[in-house]
Amino acid sequence: MGTTSNGKTATVTPVIQQGRLDGAERRSVDFVPVAERHGTVRHLGAVWLVANINLTAMATGVTTLALGGSLFWTLVATVFGSLFGTLFMALHSSQGPHLGLPQLVQSRAQFGFLGAAITVWVFAFVNYFNYNVADAILAGSSLHFLLGIPTSWGFPIAVLIAGTLALYGYRWIHRVNRFLVAPLALTVVILTFAAVARGGIPSGAFTPGPIQWHSFATTFVIVAGFQLGWAPYVSDYSRYLPPTVSTRSSFLWTYLPSAISALWVIGLGSLLAAATPGVSVIMAIAQGGDALMAGGGRIAVALLFIGLLVVMALNAYGGSLTLISIVDCYRRVRPSLFLRGITIVAMTLSVGFVAAMVGEEQFNVFYGNVLVFLAYLFTPWTAINLVDFYIVRKGCYSIRELFNPAGIYGRWGWQGNVAYIGALVMMVPFFVTEPFTGWIAHRMGDIDISMFVGLVVASLLYLLTSRTLDLSYERSLVEKEGIAE
Repeated sequence: MGTTSNGKTATVTPVIQQGRLDGAERRSVDFVPVAERHGTVRHLGAVWLVANINLTAMATGVTTLALGGSLFWTLVATVFGSLFGTLFMALHSSQGPHLGLPQLVQSRAQFGFLGAAITVWVFAFVNYFNYNVADAILAGSSLHFLLGIPTSWGFPIAVLIAGTLALYGYRWIHRVNRFLVAPLALTVVILTFAAVARGGIPSGAFTPGPIQWHSFATTFVIVAGFQLGWAPYVSDYSRYLPPTVSTRSSFLWTYLPSAISALWVIGLGSLLAAATPGVSVIMAIAQGGDALMAGGGRIAVALLFIGLLVVMALNAYGGSLTLISIVDCYRRVRPSLFLRGITIVAMTLSVGFVAAMVGEEQFNVFYGNVLVFLAYLFTPWTAINLVDFYIVRKGCYSIRELFNPAGIYGRWGWQGNVAYIGALVMMVPFFVTEPFTGWIAHRMGDIDISMFVGLVVASLLYLLTSRTLDLSYERSLVEKEGIAE
């Protein structure tokens, strides 16, 4: 027996394995029964506050200021980008307590059993992988600064620590994040004071001046994409919460901490870059800390390095669930701690290898392109997934059928795939990237509005194609499981 999408009791298929709450997490992509639900919605606040207080978020601010806009308009674009991008990831977070499933498993309802693996999960894995490559590069630079060890040694040390936390899983990730809230928040406050009061920001930097729309729009896309990058696995960290948790409370406890921490830390990265132009993000932080007291820079870098390890663990954990889900689409697997360990090891080893190839010198180019392209890839998906959950099916899904390759959701959900591909094609003329700029964007002065195009087109296409769904039959199956409202 277990609970379904609205918390009622129902029998679930044998693919769902009984888990344990002691020690390392035993579950992976399977359903979480109500007997194993625990925690409070406030725990989400700690996870999503800490998730953005790290070196990578700081580096995002350095990257956006390097686009050529003024500090004032860069900060304004950062605020709007964070508030906008976080809106969607927080709406996804509310799906966790309701369904008790990893985020991407629910995508089978829109894209089909195999369609989700190809259309969504491969892109999701690329998302986890590339973010962790960027994180590993910064981790290596941090350890080189702190301990004097070669940067190449820092990669494996960081991925080993992060991979271990990811292996222990959900409960330990939540615990570590709650422990780090106070020290990391205090670090950000102190660095902000250092940047503003003693950081040497050029006079007139906060004067609005003329706006450069190209850099403003690109900054908006980068920051919104940074937050949207959490969407494919945000509900992985809320799926163990009791089904009685309301949509409103899970949304707010995700949105407010994540949006505020993102705009603050990314904005702080821009402030430090303005105060110390031409240096790496590590040295900018170090100089900001040293401006307050001797050795303050090392303390700040060390604490933000710990925050970086946590976000690497989040990525490794989500990446392992995605790999297992992809394999499960082609060959049924039994979710287990051992299988999750294998996928985490495979991911961490490959991340360390690619990070060593990219290197610190190419970080800004690599990271800037990653943020923009991932924003493009996940914009149509987030629109389709949210429209399906909140408008089309209204949160009513057959848990059993989501694990059945021959079930009602089919192998290929043409409705979701058509909407996704159609939206992505319509976005291309609006792309603004280093290797390619769309013809419409070029005529608009290289202003990137592709995210807005993708959200609107994907939503409308899915609303249109979803009219062919037999929702009455699906609801009858849900009622047999005890899922109906």
